[in-house]
Amino acid sequence: MEHRDALRQGTVLASAVLGIVGAFIGSGAAGGTPMPEVSGGALAADATLIAPGGPAFAIWTPIYAGLLAYAVWQLLPSQKTDARQRRLGYPIALSLLLNAAWILSVQFDLLALSVPIIVLLLVVLVGTMRIMVDTRPKNRLEGVLVDATMGLYLGWVCVATAANVAAVLVAAGFTGFGVSPDLWAVVVIGVAGLVGVFLAWYDRGRWAPTIALCWGLGWVAIARLSGEPLSVPAGVAALVCVAIVIGATAVAGMRARSGGASVRHARTAVSA
Repeated sequence: MEHRDALRQGTVLASAVLGIVGAFIGSGAAGGTPMPEVSGGALAADATLIAPGGPAFAIWTPIYAGLLAYAVWQLLPSQKTDARQRRLGYPIALSLLLNAAWILSVQFDLLALSVPIIVLLLVVLVGTMRIMVDTRPKNRLEGVLVDATMGLYLGWVCVATAANVAAVLVAAGFTGFGVSPDLWAVVVIGVAGLVGVFLAWYDRGRWAPTIALCWGLGWVAIARLSGEPLSVPAGVAALVCVAIVIGATAVAGMRARSGGASVRHARTAVSA
């Protein structure tokens, strides 16, 4: 069992290093093509009505920093045999490898391949969230390094998935079956908002996924209301979804705290 634990820890660390290297390649700092320029600009901030404004991608800085810190923290002897880390280690490592694979796919102009990769990444992150919901962190440090980091990661990938799919469809010449681009954008943004509401309730009102998802939608709104291509319906829809997701998270958090207080009260009454 110790050998398996050491293998898990090493896999997580190696995956984090690959993820950081992939990030440098994707930024163009290590010889790769900057992300807004890959595939003829298909992923640029002005490529589709769903694309977030350029500054939105700054959220990768805290995500990568958190993932790297987690990879180092989980190497500690106290985490080697931890039951929660045994469940989380390989899914987190897989998410890092999928993220690196996504970067490589767009760097090699395999834009269509990027869609199944990012969808699989989203599925893995949802599965990781399920583990985190079932197994609570032991202390605040673990909550920040694991739950907050992975929550930001998940929330951002929700927005990125929608933007990625839209980019691939536009690049492939999709015309929307005669439906206006504005309406398509509102529908897709609405779906992203519904996903945010689902995450808020399922994750019991934890704020990290909401912050990242609303950050992304907020920059969609800014890009559509102040830049090209201009789309007031898409921008307004994004702002409405931000408000709804924030409200849903606040309500879910209050319900979770109320439920926890009720359970503690019942246990106290029984013990008395």
